[in-house]
Amino acid sequence: MSLLNALRRGVLPSALLVIALSACGSPPAGPVSAVAEQGTAQLASPLSGGATVSLPAHASVADLAARVAPSVVNISTVQRVASVEDGPFNFFGQGVPRERRGAGTGFIIDSEGYVVTNAHVVDKVQQVDVRLLDDRHFKADVVGRDTKLDLALIKLRNVAELPAVGLGDSRSLRVGDHVVAVGNPFGLGHTVTLGIVSAKERSIGAGPYDNFIQTDASINPGNSGGPLFNMRGQVIGINTAIRAGADGIGFAIPVNSLKDIVSQLKEKGFVERGMLGLAFQALTPELGAALGMKKAHGALVSDVLPGSAAGRAGIRSGDVIVQVDAVPIRRSEELARNVARHRPGSTIAIKLWRDGKLLERTATLDRLEDDPPNPRATQKPTAPASKHGHELGIQLEDSPAGVRIVRLMRPNRELRPGDLLVSVNRRPVRDTANVKDALAHTKNNTALLQVRRGQRQRYVAIPLK
Repeated sequence: MSLLNALRRGVLPSALLVIALSACGSPPAGPVSAVAEQGTAQLASPLSGGATVSLPAHASVADLAARVAPSVVNISTVQRVASVEDGPFNFFGQGVPRERRGAGTGFIIDSEGYVVTNAHVVDKVQQVDVRLLDDRHFKADVVGRDTKLDLALIKLRNVAELPAVGLGDSRSLRVGDHVVAVGNPFGLGHTVTLGIVSAKERSIGAGPYDNFIQTDASINPGNSGGPLFNMRGQVIGINTAIRAGADGIGFAIPVNSLKDIVSQLKEKGFVERGMLGLAFQALTPELGAALGMKKAHGALVSDVLPGSAAGRAGIRSGDVIVQVDAVPIRRSEELARNVARHRPGSTIAIKLWRDGKLLERTATLDRLEDDPPNPRATQKPTAPASKHGHELGIQLEDSPAGVRIVRLMRPNRELRPGDLLVSVNRRPVRDTANVKDALAHTKNNTALLQVRRGQRQRYVAIPLK
C-alpha cells in the first residue's frame, strides 16, 4: 500500500512523520486578534528588553471572503463497492453493492464550470455532486486526474457564466504572509479560516514532486481540494494534507504546480511529463568536497540510462546538475520537479559541474513512464577473484560481479558488505588493482566511491586514513 493510500485510509505508521490526507489540521494556535483591527499591533520583544515593536495589523477579511466564496464549491462523492454479506441466506458469498460517500472542496477556474480539486477526492468514484454557495446543485464529471501531484479537474454539467477565481503566483509567497482557506470541513459547508504561510517547499513524503506550502490556517477533513487565498483574493495553493496530532500544521500544493498541468488535464485527462533518464542523489558537503566544489549545491548524478535524454546530451555519472533552464537547483529534489514541468520532446538547457568546470548541455526529453527501466538492470558481471584491503577502511575482493566489499574495517553508515564498487574518484574499477590506481587521484584527502547495491547506484565520500 502506498504512503498516500495508507494515509487516506487511516493506516498511519506510528514510527513515521504522520501526515493525514483528505484535508488538514486543527485551529491555528496563538492569538490572531490583531487581524481583526485597523492600525498596528504592539508586541513586546524579549530581544529588546521588553520594548514594543510595531507591526501592521490587517483589516477584516470579510470583504475578501464575500468576494471569493461564490467560486468555492462543496463536493460530495459516491463510490459503489461490492462487499460480501455474512448473513444466513448468502450461501454463495456473492458481492452486495454498497455505497461509500465522501466529501471535499473545489474551486471554479472558469465560467464554463471547470473545477479544481484533489485527485484523492474523486478517486474511483461513480458519482460527483457539487453544491455552490447559493445552494444550487450540479452533477459533475471527472475530466482528468494527476495522482503524482494529487490534483484533479472536474466539469459541472449544464452550466454557464459561473464566478471563477483568479490564480496567483505561489513563487511570490513569503513566510509570514497572511492566507485565507475556504472549504467544507466535516461537511459543514462554506467555512473561512485565516492564518499565515508557516514555511515553503516542504517535503512530506506524499509523492515525487513534494513542494508544499505549510500553513497554520485551520483546515480539516472535507477541506481537501479547497483554495488557499492570498490577501488579494487569488488562489496561491490547493489544501491537501495535515500533520495528524498537531495543531495548525497543514499543507497546500502551490498553485504554480497546477498551472503547469491544467491544460493537459483539460485536453487529454492525464499528464505527460518529460524524463531525463538518470538517477540522482543529494549532494552532501563531503561529496561536494570530493568533487572539488567550494559550496555543495545541486543534484549529484549517480547513474545514467544508456540512450536516454541525459545520455544523448552527454551527461555522465558523477556530474552535478546545478541549473535547469536558468532555474538554480539548490537541493537534489528540485531537479525532478523542474524536469517534470516540461512535456516529452521539450528541449531544456542544463548547467552542470564536472572536474572543476561548469559545462552546459542541451537535452531533448523522453516520456516519463510510471516505472522507468533501471539503468543497470541488464549489465553483465565481470570476472576473477582474490581479497584486498587498503586505506579506505574496507576489505575488497575481486568477484564475478566486480569489486565487492567483503568487510567494513571501520564504521560506515553508507556502505555494507556485498556492495559493489563501480568507480573510485570517477574512474571505473573492474578489479582491486584498478582501485589502487584510482586512489592516486583523490582530492581533498576524500575518495569518491560509486557503489551499487542491488539495482541502485549512489556516491559515497570516504576520508582516507
